[in-house]
Amino acid sequence: MKNILLLIPLMIPGIPALAADSDGKALLDENCTKCHDSGVYTREDRLVGDRAALDGQVRRCAANLELKWFDEDVDAVVDYLDHNYYKFGNAAQ
Repeated sequence: MKNILLLIPLMIPGIPALAADSDGKALLDENCTKCHDSGVYTREDRLVGDRAALDGQVRRCAANLELKWFDEDVDAVVDYLDHNYYKFGNAAQ
């Protein structure tokens, strides 16, 4: 029975995306808002124009803050920002 319960989230579309979104938001709230608020993601003259640039910017910020993030952490933050602000629409593979 326990094994079946573990598989249920995999069978419901969107559940893994919600988990990643939650992880990305938590990392963002804990680290990124020390320097800026969400206005940097919505301003007219933002420098990020595509998902690759967003990934690069998140990596630069993580390096500048000397965060010990894994690639999965960066991906979670990029996914969260893309889904909630940028809307580039092509999630990490």
